[in-house]
Amino acid sequence: MERNREIYKVTIIGGAVNMLLLLFKFVAGIVGHSAAMLADAIHSLSDFVTDFIVLLFVRISGKPQDKSHDYGHAKYETLAMTLIGVALLLVAIGIIYHGVVAIAFWAKGGQLAAPGMLALWAAMLSIILKEGVYRYSMMKARQLNSQAVEANAWHHRSDALSSIGTAVGIGGAIFFGQRWAVLDPLASIIVGLFIVKVAVFLLWDSIGDLMERSLPDEVEDEILRLAASVSGVVEPHELRTRRIGNHYAIELHVMMNGDMSLREAHDRASEVEDLLRERYGEETHVAVHVEPK
Repeated sequence: MERNREIYKVTIIGGAVNMLLLLFKFVAGIVGHSAAMLADAIHSLSDFVTDFIVLLFVRISGKPQDKSHDYGHAKYETLAMTLIGVALLLVAIGIIYHGVVAIAFWAKGGQLAAPGMLALWAAMLSIILKEGVYRYSMMKARQLNSQAVEANAWHHRSDALSSIGTAVGIGGAIFFGQRWAVLDPLASIIVGLFIVKVAVFLLWDSIGDLMERSLPDEVEDEILRLAASVSGVVEPHELRTRRIGNHYAIELHVMMNGDMSLREAHDRASEVEDLLRERYGEETHVAVHVEPK
């Protein structure tokens, strides 16, 4: 429960910043006639929506195992990360589309409205606040070992970096004059492409976990070394691993002397399980199958 409270705290802080920026960016985008700032505002809106998703799904993932969920509910946190990735991808597609339409209009001789200074100030404020929230969220994600908080941290970072592109585009359109107003929608497209990259990164990780992707090779090699380090245990094999939310699931076979008593074999297997839980966390699911050698 303490972990969930910390996740709620981090998410609420990020949500408050998102709400502040969301309102300021929309006003600045409309008053300042900036397509790039409106794109950034939509990005902040997606941040606010994903904060809500994290709060909802982390609450569900914290529930203990029950009759219908023998392995608990931790996968809901991975599902939250997947939804965040999908939301980011949809936002990016919309931003790119509107940027391309504006540039096509300009290319045909249309005149784009030059953005105002309010839009530039909004972009600068966004860079400062979102980078700060990113650093805070990522620190907490590592402390709490939370996929959802890490995904949300990257969402904050994507907003900060996209605001840099927004600031460059708006600044160029302001300081170089009316004929460079096209830099504003061009900046919005660059923002959209960056968001696509972040979305694909999140979806690759989350969908892999939902599809029961194995743990990285270096982790599996370490598991085999730890199991083999227990006295009387030889040739650990048939290792199967996966992630369940924020913890690991490990299943493996080990060989022991066939003349060993059942109690002793059980104690050695339990020692392997305890060693792996000590290394990867108490919530690690470990199943050890003993074979005679």
